[in-house]
Parts: sequence; C-alpha cells; structure tokens
Amino acid sequence: MKFKIGDFVAVLDDVVKGVVTKIEANYIFIQDNTDMEFKYLPSELVKIDENQQELSKYNDINNHHLKEKQSAEFSKNKSVFKKIKNEVVFEVDLHVNQLVNSTVGMDNYDMLNLQIDTAKRKLEYAIQKRISKIVFIHGVGEGVLKTELQYLFNKYPVKYYDASYQKYGLGATEVYIFQNPN
Repeated sequence: MKFKIGDFVAVLDDVVKGVVTKIEANYIFIQDNTDMEFKYLPSELVKIDENQQELSKYNDINNHHLKEKQSAEFSKNKSVFKKIKNEVVFEVDLHVNQLVNSTVGMDNYDMLNLQIDTAKRKLEYAIQKRISKIVFIHGVGEGVLKTELQYLFNKYPVKYYDASYQKYGLGATEVYIFQNPN
C-alpha cells in the first residue's frame, strides 16, 4: 500500500493512530494526537479513510490488510487439545511480599526457607485434596528458588515443567500430581 504525507493511519499491532509526517527509505513516520512521532514499516500500517477516523476499535476499520491479520491470529489460536472444564489448577505465588507483611529482619536464607516451606505445605495440601495441578509462581531472579523447588518436587510423585509462558511468563513452574486410584 502506498502512503503519502498527510494520510491518516493506524498501526496493526499497537494502539497507535496518527498522521503520516515523513517517509524515508523503508520507514514511515507518523505523529499521534499527543505530538509523539513513531517510525514503522509500511506493512505495519493501515490507511484509514476520513469517515473511519472516529472509530473506537481498530477492528472496525474496513481494510483488507487488517482483516488478513485478524483471520491469521484467529486460526493460530485454535488448539488441537481441548481443555477439561472441571480441571482445577491451584496457583501459589511464592514471592516473599505475598507471604509476609514485612521482610524486616529476614535475610535471603530466611526468605528462601519461607518460600520452600510454603511450597511444601501447598504441595502436600494439593496431594491430600487430590488437586491434580499446581502452578508455583516463583519469578525469574537468579534461579535459586526454582532450583530448590525442583529438588523438592523430586521427593514427591509429581511431574513438573515450565508453566504457560503466555499466562505466567518465565517465572512459573507447573506441577502435575499423579493420583493414586486406591
């Protein structure tokens, strides 16, 4: 799509819209309503007609590039696996500020022991209550807590792996508890 200075455009993957102010090489510069200037590739932009400038949602814009992008995202979100509706996932946040009101007087060793003890209690609770999945949110940090958690999990009949990156980022471990049918 050809853009020219003065065109009103919206960004496909961002909540930015504005007027084309400059075109250099492979980049198009746009200025939004706060006078901030942004630089984008032409493939990242869609031209908005004059009657579309007041739309509240970008997915209402009548543009074939945007519709292609939306249909591609919709098709990639379909999963082969079905989620079990009644599955209970128990989330435990092990960040110290979630476990105690104040860390005054605690050193790193005390905080780590508190986190490990909490994880152990929650894991044993889940085993007792027959909860099949727990997600321990531990954060990224230097990896000390994650290593200690893995050492703890090896003592129980569980399988553990990194939790969903989309939902938790890098700082969480999902634990599947093998249930004894007896």
